[in-house]
Amino acid sequence: MDRRLFGCLVEHMGRCVYTGIFEPGHPAADADGFRTDVAELVGELGVTLVRYPGGNFVSGYDWTDGIGPRERRPRRLDLAWRSVETNQVGTDDFLAWTTRLGLEPMLAVNLGTKGVQQAAALVEYCNVPGGTQWSDLRRGNGAPDPHGVRLWCLGNEMDGPWQQGHLPADRYADLAVEAAQAMRRVDPTVELVACGSSSHQMPTFGSWEATVLEGAGDHVDYLSMHAYYEEHDGDRDSFLASGAAMDSYIDGVVATIDAVAARRRRKRRIHIAFDEWNVWYQSHFPGVENLPVDVSGPRIEDVYSTVDAVVVGDLLSTLVNHADRVKIACLAQLVNVIAPIMTEPGGAAWRQPTFHPFAEVAASARGNSLVARTAGPELATRRHGYVPAVNVAATHDPMSGEVAVFLTNRYPQEMTVDLLHSGFENWTLRSVDHLPSDDRGPRERKTAATVRLTPLARHRSRSGSTELDLPPRSWTQLRASVRTP
Repeated sequence: MDRRLFGCLVEHMGRCVYTGIFEPGHPAADADGFRTDVAELVGELGVTLVRYPGGNFVSGYDWTDGIGPRERRPRRLDLAWRSVETNQVGTDDFLAWTTRLGLEPMLAVNLGTKGVQQAAALVEYCNVPGGTQWSDLRRGNGAPDPHGVRLWCLGNEMDGPWQQGHLPADRYADLAVEAAQAMRRVDPTVELVACGSSSHQMPTFGSWEATVLEGAGDHVDYLSMHAYYEEHDGDRDSFLASGAAMDSYIDGVVATIDAVAARRRRKRRIHIAFDEWNVWYQSHFPGVENLPVDVSGPRIEDVYSTVDAVVVGDLLSTLVNHADRVKIACLAQLVNVIAPIMTEPGGAAWRQPTFHPFAEVAASARGNSLVARTAGPELATRRHGYVPAVNVAATHDPMSGEVAVFLTNRYPQEMTVDLLHSGFENWTLRSVDHLPSDDRGPRERKTAATVRLTPLARHRSRSGSTELDLPPRSWTQLRASVRTP
C-alpha cells in the first residue's frame, strides 16, 4: 500500500484554512499563526498527504496573490464559494506548515482561468533551486531551498459546469497535455494527476475518462476520482452500502483506464488518485448563490454521527481493498468543512466521530493489502441492489508481522463472522475494538466527545480462525501479530 492513501484536502473554503489550521492570535498559534492544537490532532489523525489549495477554489485562484509580505497581499472575491479571500495563507506558508508536520504536499494548478504559463511558473517557484525569475522570488520571500513538490493536479473537476473555465473532455485533454509538457520541462520528476469525472453520477462519466486518457494518457501518472455519500430519505441500508457503491465506481474507472491502455498499446500503468471522498449531506447545502459574501464564514460544516463514522470506516476498507490501483486518496476536508476535526475561533479543537476510523486505519493498515474473500448473506438496498452484509479489508506488514482486519457489519442485526487465517503461523490476537452506530437520523447528530472505539464484547480464537460477533451496523478493527512461513 502507498502511504499516500491517507491524505486530506485543505481548500480555501469556509473555515478550513482561516480559524481552522491558521488563526493568528489564538492561544495555541505558533509564530507563523498556525494552530498547534489543530496540528496535534492532524498528527493523531495520521494524515500523510495534503492536497491544496482546492477544490473548486483553485479554478479562480492566482497563486501569486498569496506570496510575499502578508501586508501587501490583495483581498479577492472568491467566486467558487462567494467569500473574501485575504491571501494571508499562500504557497510558502502552506508548504512550510506541511514541512513542520511531516506531510507531503499535493498542489493543484489553475487550469480553469489561468492556464499553462502560470502552472509552469508555480513549478518553477516551488522546485527550481535558484537563478530564475520565479525561483529567485521564492528565495527573496524567505524560502532559500526549493520546496520540492512532486505531486501536482492538473486542474479540478474540469468536467463540471459549476467549475470556472470548465471544458469538454477533448479540450481539457489538450490543455492537460500542454500543461504537463510545460511543467515537466521545468521539473522532469513531477507526478501529474489528470481530472477524472467529478462523480459517478455525471452524465459524461466513462466517456470523459476515455477521452481524457486517449488524449493525455501518455503525459499523466494518475486519474482523479471524487465521490461523496449521504443518507437519502431515511434509507439507512443504502447509506451503509456506500462502500459497495465506491467499489463499483473504482472497478469502472480501472476498466476504462485499462481498456484505453490496451487499445493504444500502452505498457505504463496509470493509477488512481481518489483525491476527494467523504460523507457529505449535499441535500442540506443551500447552493453557492445563497451563501453570504464574507471572510472565512462557515461552509458545509456537517456534524457527524457514529452512523457516518461507520460508513467512513467502510469507505476506507474499500480504498484499502483497491490499493493495487488506488495509490492516493484524500478525505475532503481536513478541518471544519465536512471534516474529522472541528475548531472554535479563539477556542477549542476537537474530534468528530469520523476522526476515529480514519485514525485507526491510518495507524494500522501497513505493508500489503490482502485479498479478503467473503461468503455470507447479502443486504438488499434500494439504491445499490444486493451487497455483502459484511465488508472486510485486511493488511499485513511483513516487516513487523502485524496484521490488521477491518470489518463493517452493514446488517441491522448482529452478525457472527468466522475469520479464517490458517495461512499465518503463531496468530496472536492483540485487540478487537469496534465502533457501534447510534440509530438516529442524520439530523440528530451525536456530539464528538462521546464517541470512542470500545473492545468487542464477544470474540473467540481457535486454531486457524477467530470468531467474532459483530454488533448491528458497526465497524470493527482487529489487530494481530503473526509469523509467516
